[in-house]
Amino acid sequence: MSEAPRPEPESQLARRLAAGQFVVTAELSPPRSAQLESVAQEVDVLRGYVDAANVTDNQAANVRMSSLAVSITLVQRGLEPVMQVTCRDRNRLAIQSDLLGASAYGIRNLLCLTGDHGKWGDHPAALNVWDMDSIHLLRMVRNMVDGPCYENGRPIPKVAPRLFIGGAANPFAPPYEYRPMRLAKKVAAGARFVQTQIIYNVGRFEEYMARVRDLGLHEAVHIIAGVAPIRSAGAARFMAENVAGMDVPQAIVERMAKTPRAAQPAEGVEICLEVIEQVRGVEGVAGIHITAINWAEIVPEIVRRAGLKPPTQQW
Repeated sequence: MSEAPRPEPESQLARRLAAGQFVVTAELSPPRSAQLESVAQEVDVLRGYVDAANVTDNQAANVRMSSLAVSITLVQRGLEPVMQVTCRDRNRLAIQSDLLGASAYGIRNLLCLTGDHGKWGDHPAALNVWDMDSIHLLRMVRNMVDGPCYENGRPIPKVAPRLFIGGAANPFAPPYEYRPMRLAKKVAAGARFVQTQIIYNVGRFEEYMARVRDLGLHEAVHIIAGVAPIRSAGAARFMAENVAGMDVPQAIVERMAKTPRAAQPAEGVEICLEVIEQVRGVEGVAGIHITAINWAEIVPEIVRRAGLKPPTQQW
């Protein structure tokens, strides 16, 4: 009996990855208010330079416009979203409801995250839901797409959600030897792509990828490497000292500190470009994810200077 044909990939991002093309994604932060003007401005900046834009979900446990609402706006404005969903704020009932709505509005990419603890955000007394973790969430979404069924096992009638399912990977959080195994769990749960923590320690990332290749995971999931320009010496120092799971080598902190203040943003871009050049050559890396919070206008420059090919077709 011949094997049943695989369904067409769900999104432009999925199609480009399936074709072996090197992809570029970037981060987009929803506004802290009920106006969409800033979203429209960022869309206009990023369109044509990225294959998709991540829409964060109350990032750092701070209140922002919902990732679902902003992702719908991106669809309407012709930029493909990667809608992020965290387990921190909603239980499985609410998440499944949001995913049905997202798919109905043409959102095709989903990034499943556990979420930062609420105590670090602007409502530290808020209750953290965490009905499930990111691995459980990945499995639930896969069952909704492939089952198709809800988490309780009941079939989804008529139209199931169509989603390209992704997760996050952090090569820099100890215990380091466990990180590839956690990636393997996410792949088994249903992740078809992953975006990594921001990379500054390229050596440690290469060690992680070597183990990933030993496990054959680079052939089972598309790995998109996270990078970010550093805007100031203070930002470099803060990330190195205060951001859990971030590995910023002291050499980079010192390099930024020695740079005159006015030249620090340009130096931060140079560091980002150097990291991109190095990680592009690592076997198993399928693309770059650029995080430039409140600095979307720098993304086109990074894409151009790094020689990253913009999308060949508009979504």
